[in-house]
Amino acid sequence: MNRNLINLTPEEILNKDFRIDTRGYRLKEVDQFLDEIIADYQTFNKIILDLQKEKEEQSETILSLKQEIRDLRTTVEITKAGSSSDNNSNIDILKRLSQLEKIVYGKNE
Repeated sequence: MNRNLINLTPEEILNKDFRIDTRGYRLKEVDQFLDEIIADYQTFNKIILDLQKEKEEQSETILSLKQEIRDLRTTVEITKAGSSSDNNSNIDILKRLSQLEKIVYGKNE
């Protein structure tokens, strides 16, 4: 994805040979090569900053989702506890009502 934005590989930089003039390397050729390296470094820095920003955003999203999961689990546990205690209460009420009916109406088991 970002590879298309980078002009030089480390191998190309390492293996770069400049032609030698009578006074040394051709300054224009060296300057052009250094301009390419500078452009690559600027691109690398932009990519790094973009990825760091994206990472921070993703981390915030993850923390938010984890908190939401914790809240939902708590809600589910509360709901389960409430429904099971309601069922137990209803069963207890039915048993007591049955016992009272036996006493009042004199029904034998």
